[in-house]
Amino acid sequence: QVQLVESGGGPVQAGGSLRLSCAASGGTFNDYHMAWFRQAPGKERESVAIISGSGDSTDYADSAKGRFTISRDNAKNTVYLQMNSLKPEDTAVYYCTADIRLGDYRRGSRYIDYWGQGTQVTVSS
Repeated sequence: QVQLVESGGGPVQAGGSLRLSCAASGGTFNDYHMAWFRQAPGKERESVAIISGSGDSTDYADSAKGRFTISRDNAKNTVYLQMNSLKPEDTAVYYCTADIRLGDYRRGSRYIDYWGQGTQVTVSS
């Protein structure tokens, strides 16, 4: 069983930056592909960024490209999401996820094995 604990969310003004962290425990961290999802009020949960277990491969939603960077430190069992040039539409609860099968991220969020409790990001204009 993998436990995921997010931190780093909070209020920020438009144009500002935040770095989210997700600390993992209970598994062999580099066996797991990690991703950040977000869910805004009244909207479906969406994938923001994915990183492979080795950290060699990343993928981003179009809304995140050029502004967000996902990274991981396998020595610290931690994955990060650096968010720059934040916009009010980035306001959402951000969730850290882990799955041993990269393909599950393409199948859909309901197939993903592990989820954190979420951290709120609020961007004001």
